[in-house]
Amino acid sequence: MKILIIDDEELLVKGISYNLENEGYQVATGTNGMDAVRLAQDPEVRLIVLDVMMPIMDGLEACRRIRQFSDVPIIMLTAKTEDMDKLLGFDCGADDYLTKPFNILELKARIRAILKRTASRTADSRIVRGSITLDSQSRNTYKNGVPVELTAKEFDLVELLIRNPNRVYSRENLLDIIWGDDYRSDIRTVDVHIRRIREKLERNPANPEHIMTKWGVGYYFKV
Repeated sequence: MKILIIDDEELLVKGISYNLENEGYQVATGTNGMDAVRLAQDPEVRLIVLDVMMPIMDGLEACRRIRQFSDVPIIMLTAKTEDMDKLLGFDCGADDYLTKPFNILELKARIRAILKRTASRTADSRIVRGSITLDSQSRNTYKNGVPVELTAKEFDLVELLIRNPNRVYSRENLLDIIWGDDYRSDIRTVDVHIRRIREKLERNPANPEHIMTKWGVGYYFKV
């Protein structure tokens, strides 16, 4: 699991990172709110530890912006103790709050608790296959962590194939499942969509690694 640590205190970031990496987590770090918003777009991120007081963009504004595209859990860190600051954090979409200075054991305990609560939801909605990540809850698609725009039918088609790896679907099957009985078209509709999907998701669309053709039969997702 990847965790983001965003704080402008270098020693604090090193200390948190060291402890989390010893627990087996992957860690990415940043020093301001802009870093947080950029790094939070990585679909592998499972939790963010976000300081409130930072240069360029503070943690509250970063939290607001992250909530526009992600529901990844966020733990806010602050040196302030006023209840109003905590309320502002929760209003921005934070899931938990720790006041500095804090015990690293408490932070790790809170991280474990939040990840345990969200694990089943994340597992059900998000699937990763090689360089491709699909999130059925948000209907977002990523290639090597970079968002890719798919049409509704393209997403439905990819999701069907990726959730049933190595299962070959005929063009007729895919028309029935994705477009439904009331859709009247020929099987070339499927071919066109597969070609467009390969152009968006494959490293080399002419020699695909994932969206494969079973000649004379149909298409499947190779793992």
